[in-house]
Amino acid sequence: MSSESGRFFDPIDLDSENRGMAGARITDAVNFLRKRGETKTAVRLVRSRDPDRLRWRSAVSRLTDTAGTLRGRDRMRVEEPIRELVVDLPDDFLQREVVIDARRNNVDLDRGELLPMHRMGDLRRYGFLVGADMRLVDRYIQLPTDFSAPVDTAGVVVVSRTVANYHRLRAQRLMLEIPDHEGPIPRLPRFEALAQEADREAELSRRWKALADRMLQPT
Repeated sequence: MSSESGRFFDPIDLDSENRGMAGARITDAVNFLRKRGETKTAVRLVRSRDPDRLRWRSAVSRLTDTAGTLRGRDRMRVEEPIRELVVDLPDDFLQREVVIDARRNNVDLDRGELLPMHRMGDLRRYGFLVGADMRLVDRYIQLPTDFSAPVDTAGVVVVSRTVANYHRLRAQRLMLEIPDHEGPIPRLPRFEALAQEADREAELSRRWKALADRMLQPT
């Protein structure tokens, strides 16, 4: 993939040993190149492929995972080309999810122009409306004390989705312990308690998912 602006790398030019990667599945190729320490070639390969919401997105996520472990110029050589590519993505959903994937890997591809901007006062209000405890968010990302200060939108989404998924899985595990109403095992009082706890966990999951969804909408 190239750009008339010249910001992108030149079309991929793999050496004879790696030239077969150009026709390989993007996730497999990127994994192979990462293991060999050929991160720059992996970035060039990602740039040469048409973006899609499955394998291409997964490949980019693996590259941002690598970038998150690097420092200084080594990190910039991976992070900046990916950011340039993501900024120009025509698919808003893919752009958003790649930014969030990167934030999960401690890489910030958004500099205020990709995700909606929210202030601390907005986040407090959203948390109150959906019933999500902001103290849990503050445990994982630093929230500003000034209500007019902007918050890390991608970071809040990552935390909210993670918490939502945690409670969703707990609800599912609890429900698996409850026998079917029409089965041979009687519904003992402890099963009713499990059902109530599963409902509470499912409700918490819905609340945190609602917060994540709201953060991805404009103020």
